[in-house]
Amino acid sequence: MSISPVREPGEPEGPSEQAPPQPADAPPGESQRDPQTPQAPQSPQDPSAPYGGPVPYGTPAPYGTPTPYGTPAPYGTPAPYGSPNPHAPYAPPTPTNPFAIASLVTGILCCLPGVGLLLGLVALLQIRGRGRRGRAAAVVGSTLSGIGLALAVLLPTTGATGWMWQGVKDGMRESVNLSLAKGDCFDTGSGGLRGAVHGVHTVPCASAHEGEVFGTFTLGDGPYPGEKAVRDAAERCVDLGDSYAMDAWAVPADVDAFHLTPSRESWLLGDRTVTCVFGGVTGRGTRTGSLRADRTTLDAHQVAYLQGAHALNEALGSEPDADPMEDDLPGHKAWAHRVSTALATWSRTLRAHPWPAAARAPLADLATRLDKARARWDEAARATDADAFYVAYEAGSALIDPEADIPARESLKLATTPPGSASPGTDDGAADDGAQV
Repeated sequence: MSISPVREPGEPEGPSEQAPPQPADAPPGESQRDPQTPQAPQSPQDPSAPYGGPVPYGTPAPYGTPTPYGTPAPYGTPAPYGSPNPHAPYAPPTPTNPFAIASLVTGILCCLPGVGLLLGLVALLQIRGRGRRGRAAAVVGSTLSGIGLALAVLLPTTGATGWMWQGVKDGMRESVNLSLAKGDCFDTGSGGLRGAVHGVHTVPCASAHEGEVFGTFTLGDGPYPGEKAVRDAAERCVDLGDSYAMDAWAVPADVDAFHLTPSRESWLLGDRTVTCVFGGVTGRGTRTGSLRADRTTLDAHQVAYLQGAHALNEALGSEPDADPMEDDLPGHKAWAHRVSTALATWSRTLRAHPWPAAARAPLADLATRLDKARARWDEAARATDADAFYVAYEAGSALIDPEADIPARESLKLATTPPGSASPGTDDGAADDGAQV
């Protein structure tokens, strides 16, 4: 079978053109070219095509055949920009020093600053000797680790660690921005002392405020004991309040003791402080002025009088809960004995203390009345039945009527308004309430 070239329409059919004769001395395989006659292009697969010879436009050059400078590449087959020579030898990238990477990670995490600094120095020495990459990572890691190491050394010696830790605890205590101390007056961001307290900040006691700190104490270590256990421990605030405001008559009826206790979250950070405060029980408005009345604000005569009054008030407050009294007659007789002992102690103090001249007469009258009251309470303590107890109890109670103390208080310049009943709207259970910060 033979294949003939396709004839163009209208082209006369005739014999193919004869090739010119070859000269006798022509090299084998090389034909005589007529400079005036264009030559047919060589086939790309023709091995006789000269290397580097011109390729007519539109004819793709065989793979691997360089195209002369200035000759456009075939249309539709552009060479990709920056394509590597496929026959060039492969050179792998220079590896990064692993110590440099480890130094950078350690420096960023600031977990082991000394280790990070050492890793960075080792990496720099190896990079210099072996020509590896990672110099920037080693420098950054060493710098961060060096800063962390310097802070780790300086903070404990300057006391900044404790200050920062206290700041963390205060932040966990519902945004309390400073630690409250005895005698501080403050406002809260929550508008009261019930529930969670937010944003406590101190203010002068002479200005309006919501609370006044009268004491603090620390709970024991260990796991968080629960809200009820913390509240029960905070009942110690009652005793601290009596020593801070020794004159109970000077405490308004709408003021009671509250406590700010650690929350479960702040306990995990080491917070064990209970803060005892005076605040309004109605939740309306704020107070002005301090309620502090202790040895720092009272004179020796006032302190001597109030110590005896406080001992009597404590004994009277220890009455058994049984009602009626017949349900616990032995308990009430023991209570009467405690009251009798407190009356005898106060009477001896009033007679032994060197009172100022203006106070001697009213205080002597008070001592005589206390002796009479003690005798009646002794009878109640020795009562054989409920009726005998009631007779002695009522007689003894009449002799310690607070109204009878007003002349003695006036002579010592103490408050002269007896504690009254709770004002309207007062919540009787306020003393049991507490706030967490």
